[in-house]
Amino acid sequence: MLNIADSVAAAVEPIHDGACVMIGGFGVAGQPVELIDALIENGAKDLTVVNNNAGNGDVGLAKLIQLGRVKKIICSFPRQADSWHFDEKYHAGEIELEVVPQGNLAERIRAAGAGIGAFYTPTGYGTPLAEGKEVRELDGKHQVLEYPIHADFSLTKAHTADTAGNLVYRKTARNFGPIMAAAAQRSIVQVSEIVERGQIDPEVVVTPGIYVDTVVKLEAPQQADPREDDAA
Repeated sequence: MLNIADSVAAAVEPIHDGACVMIGGFGVAGQPVELIDALIENGAKDLTVVNNNAGNGDVGLAKLIQLGRVKKIICSFPRQADSWHFDEKYHAGEIELEVVPQGNLAERIRAAGAGIGAFYTPTGYGTPLAEGKEVRELDGKHQVLEYPIHADFSLTKAHTADTAGNLVYRKTARNFGPIMAAAAQRSIVQVSEIVERGQIDPEVVVTPGIYVDTVVKLEAPQQADPREDDAA
């Protein structure tokens, strides 16, 4: 049954030390800022975080890294110009990094939600990212065996949820949200609006409620990126 949390603090309360947490967002677009801030206040440590990058500036995921609460990050782009907190921790040997090509990252997350045990891909073959991994030649191409990425929790952002947990997203804020919600044992979603069952056209539902465990409504969520605006 869907849990409609009274606050972001209540929504993230189950997240514990040592958990694997997927955090949605493509850069700052679709980043669940308030849920990340609540996770910071929660105090959970020794986290493994799955995200497209390694944080931006001094807020959100970057702040979580700065505070030393992330022991490992699995991401595609750890070295943006404003990922200085990750850079400092990494060079100090205080955080572990697993770099995954972006397409592989998305497919490994999707595979977890779809119940796929493993898959082959040519991406990464012949590079250090394929070292130690099984390789086969399929249809004349060398391909690398990759495994799903599962998580204990996911923190994502959607625009609207109904009371059954069905979700719709706002433009580019959609990005990793749907596959992360499906891949996590417990998905936690911040939304701008909660409506009654039947008020969302089933044809526009992106994430079915079966993948959603907790939603929390924010009256005035932070607008993280202009690509989520109506003009996008």
